[in-house]
Amino acid sequence: MTATRPQTPASKTLGQRVQEIRQHYRAQPGLDYQLLRIIIFSLIGIGVLMAFSASMATSFTETSNVWAEAIRQCLLVFGGLVLFWLALRISPYTLRKLVPWLLLLSILLLIAVLIPGIGTGRDTVGSQSWISIGSVGFQPSEFARVTVAMYGATALAGKSHRSLHPTDPFMMYSIISGLMFFLIVAQSDLGMAVSFAMVVVFTLIFAGVDWRVPAVVLVLGTLGLLAVFLSGGFRSHRFHTYFDAIRGNIEDTQGTGFQAYQGFLSLADGGFWGVGLGQSRAKWFYLPEAKNDFVFAIIGEELGLWGGVLVIFLFAALGYIGLRTAKNAQDQFQSLLAATLTVGVVIQAFINIGYVIGLLPVTGIQLPMISAGGTAALITIGSMGVLCNVARHEPLQISAMQNFGRPLFDRLFFIPEPQLAGDAPKRKTGRHASRTPAKRGKGQSGVVGQLARRNAEREERFGRPVTSRQPRAGENNTGSTAPRGEYRQRGADRRDGRGERR
Repeated sequence: MTATRPQTPASKTLGQRVQEIRQHYRAQPGLDYQLLRIIIFSLIGIGVLMAFSASMATSFTETSNVWAEAIRQCLLVFGGLVLFWLALRISPYTLRKLVPWLLLLSILLLIAVLIPGIGTGRDTVGSQSWISIGSVGFQPSEFARVTVAMYGATALAGKSHRSLHPTDPFMMYSIISGLMFFLIVAQSDLGMAVSFAMVVVFTLIFAGVDWRVPAVVLVLGTLGLLAVFLSGGFRSHRFHTYFDAIRGNIEDTQGTGFQAYQGFLSLADGGFWGVGLGQSRAKWFYLPEAKNDFVFAIIGEELGLWGGVLVIFLFAALGYIGLRTAKNAQDQFQSLLAATLTVGVVIQAFINIGYVIGLLPVTGIQLPMISAGGTAALITIGSMGVLCNVARHEPLQISAMQNFGRPLFDRLFFIPEPQLAGDAPKRKTGRHASRTPAKRGKGQSGVVGQLARRNAEREERFGRPVTSRQPRAGENNTGSTAPRGEYRQRGADRRDGRGERR
């Protein structure tokens, strides 16, 4: 019998080293929070650059100023960043209480946009999806896509699908979502309806719905797309153009296939390195909706293949980190919230990229955080703030902040320290509601006693932080006095494995 020789660092394979590095960084507190901010701000930065480039022609035609549309988009992005900041400051527990009111507001807006004189867009783009507020168009379906994800996380967290009865939480969520879906379909906005339906389906799947429900939705969706294909009109023409592009021969390049064909030419002109930032020729009235639906074609033309791959990589990384945030979330509500918000944005992005490069029929869905748009910029960036808020409420991140303090980003923008579920503030009731904890008594009923109990609960759940401050002579961690040798002996027992965690 031969003894196995222990592996030295030099004898480890490359795969083992990569696995060790991955495990090391996965255990780093705050990694998800930091990576999400880097990815989101990178996408927003690309969107601002493309707003200055892709909107030059239409901006000059409408206002005689090539930068008017870009400045307007910058203001909208700034508004989205304000919502991002507010979403980071609000507690997830407070947000959960606001969800029913946000859902009610989104349903009322979906009804209001169908009222003649309030909703606009049917004559210009074929769908009555906007409510004009001055020079800015508000799209209620964008708001509804986020609120239905938040409502699903609130209603389905901690629930299990037991029956198909309407009173079951899963079925109630499906009924309300179905009502909102048909209100969006009534606007003739098929692309947003498909995106909304996919968010609902993935919310149900993440929450653990019976497989028969998404199977029925898939069958109904397939029949609906088949009906659209056979009904004629411009949506049917988009399907015909899609099938022509798959065969490599778009027949009507000057009619129904004009936009898709010009998008292919833009991508082809870009090559690997691109023609240069701001040097696109397609944006000068060759490619319709160059700043909105087909902005990815302008990216491919100006930045080339590497620019397009960079955008795809950022959205793929957003999906991976967002789902990992959902896995590491503090509770099921935050887990469902992170997963649905992530899937909603990433699916919308890949639908847009898919129809620009010819893998999907053209649907009119914008590229999140990059396409120029009013409501899309505000709502999407704000929802990403909610996702980052879930990341900063991961238990490991909270423990790190309690030991090392808040990161520089949070200190610069006055974002308060996150809380665990058990630390959520409770409302005082009764005759002594106005009293502070310090006035109710001394010892264990005062502030010191509350801190001691809270520290004991955290230590029981997570263990004692190795980076915590060592007690001074004659003082324990709660501020009371105790023999210092007793703490040394407890620490030695823990290291030897003989101590019991209380």
